[in-house]
Amino acid sequence: MTTTVLLHGPLLEQTGDFRGNALLLTGPARVGKRDVALAVAAQHNCSGTRGMYGEGCGICPSCRAFAAGAHPDLLIVEPRATTSTGKAARRKVIPIGAILENRDKGREYETHVFEFLEVRPTFRRRVVVVDGAEHLGAEAANALLKLVEEPPHRALFVFLAEDVRAVIPTIVSRSARLSVTPAPDRAIERTLTRAGEAPDAELVAFAAGRAGVLADREAVRAALTDAAEFTHALNTGLLSALEAAERLEKRWNADWHPEALRFTWRTLSAHERARADAALEALQTALEAYASPSLSFQVFVLNLREALGEG
Repeated sequence: MTTTVLLHGPLLEQTGDFRGNALLLTGPARVGKRDVALAVAAQHNCSGTRGMYGEGCGICPSCRAFAAGAHPDLLIVEPRATTSTGKAARRKVIPIGAILENRDKGREYETHVFEFLEVRPTFRRRVVVVDGAEHLGAEAANALLKLVEEPPHRALFVFLAEDVRAVIPTIVSRSARLSVTPAPDRAIERTLTRAGEAPDAELVAFAAGRAGVLADREAVRAALTDAAEFTHALNTGLLSALEAAERLEKRWNADWHPEALRFTWRTLSAHERARADAALEALQTALEAYASPSLSFQVFVLNLREALGEG
């Protein structure tokens, strides 16, 4: 039984027999929406005997193609996280160029939705996963509507979003909505055990039921350690805090360090947490604006020490 089935099996029971054109999977960041979407795509292309929750058999040619990460009937569309210069994008968006090849002037997307759906499925059903439906530009969303209403070759769209309110209403209205909820801590512990690891109480608490945390657990553990060491240094003097900030800057992982810091600060008073969080948001804004990282982290230290009464 795969991790996705272990954590979200009951949800796959609902998607296995879905015969509509579009699903909208909503849920918190890193809860496992993308993994569920891939499991849905596998379900709808499986030619073997499906499992107890309706999941793909895992051994037919289609399931083996999914396991290899090279399935011909799957297209994942997502916003570009970097600009043409290689820097982090300030505003994520899925542009019209992701949908239509002739509108992709910068050649950002290798495969485009319209062209992908012109081809008949190799197995049973072509599946387009839109990871980040809230980032669909209005033009891109409108271009998708006709395809969603009358998909070529019975194609299936699976839209993923953290907040349904941020998704264009016309996409929401044409999709069957399902919530991907955090798994119980026991399920997270069983997943770690199946991976040959002893349950890690801190990791389980940090995960809070989100499967995506387990997929990158070594980076998460490193971020938690860095956050604890940095927070300790804040209380041992300005020089120690600045040295710790320099180390943190070199190891900074935008995906995990901000959340690890907030997790480490959970024992602070509500007032201290609010001020520390404001300092962290200011740091993230500065880094996204391409400000000097070293100076940004020094200012971060000063703001934090003031927030925690150490200034």
